[in-house]
Amino acid sequence: MNETSEAGFAIETRGVSRMLGAFVVGARFDRRTGLLGFGLGDGRFRLVDPVQPEDWREVAVHGGAVLALAPHPVAGFVSGGDDGRLRHVMPDGSVTELAGFGMKWVEQVACTSGERGVIAAAVGKVVHLFDAMGRKLREFAHPSTVTGLAFDPKGKRLAAAHYNGASLWFVGAKTDTPRVLEWKGSHIAIALHPAGEALVTAMQENALHGWTLPEGKHLRMTGYPSKTRALSFSRSGKWMATSGSDAMVLWPFFGGGPMGKAPLELAGGDGLLCSDVAFHPHEEVVAGGFADGLVVLAEAPSSKVLPVAPPGRGAVSALNWSPTGGHLAIGTEDGFAGIVDLSKRER
Repeated sequence: MNETSEAGFAIETRGVSRMLGAFVVGARFDRRTGLLGFGLGDGRFRLVDPVQPEDWREVAVHGGAVLALAPHPVAGFVSGGDDGRLRHVMPDGSVTELAGFGMKWVEQVACTSGERGVIAAAVGKVVHLFDAMGRKLREFAHPSTVTGLAFDPKGKRLAAAHYNGASLWFVGAKTDTPRVLEWKGSHIAIALHPAGEALVTAMQENALHGWTLPEGKHLRMTGYPSKTRALSFSRSGKWMATSGSDAMVLWPFFGGGPMGKAPLELAGGDGLLCSDVAFHPHEEVVAGGFADGLVVLAEAPSSKVLPVAPPGRGAVSALNWSPTGGHLAIGTEDGFAGIVDLSKRER
């Protein structure tokens, strides 16, 4: 990305930023109001309206680090912490407790949308399910610690990564019997194809493993110099973007791919690892963050690149799009947080 040194960055003309004083664990947009919440490594949230981003409200949420966060099914955010608490942060900054798990960490959180939405929280080997009101629904037990959670777009199936594979649950089923997809090794992240055609996990050994659905045919994607911690499918399901290399790696899930197909490598060239990726919610455009703080947008498959944020503020640890795709949230390990307005403007 040598050309970015002479180019302008979108955050300079179309964004705002703050130094928040702690590792930015994640950034999520509220489903109802569009409010943006940054979850931090010291247990705080910072809430900001992307349309009027002058006021960055600080909210104390956990007694330790925020470990996971997701948009609540209806309004606000669900947050899991290393204090063993699962909490609901409302848009007005009020905080209520959904559940407490003693000394056990709440390391994974995922939610479906709507009044009938479901909240899933992974605590050790068990995934706890709650309704949108916070009432306990059921538990899903696994053979080892759950390291990743993902709902399908309709919220009917929940995928969980764990040692030696993944489990696929039907949330509304009367019996607690998952479909177990086996592959030896440690699986550390998970993603579901938006059309339900595949399930993919990232592995400890610098590789990806997947299964076609419903057939269960194995998919193997290798060649990474580092661990892949971020997986993001395009809305169409044609591409899956990943971190873990010195470029954004996009695997084709069309034309018989990804097996036997070479991936696209976008926005690479400087030898710095890509640390996070996030596909636009509507377009074939992916945001990529790098270990030096650089953030770019790249279009698939044209490979056109737009520089968004310059390097120098810590490794990118959080990237997320607003539901409309008009705003991109950025966070880094050094506590830098930014919001970039990428919506179309009238001339």
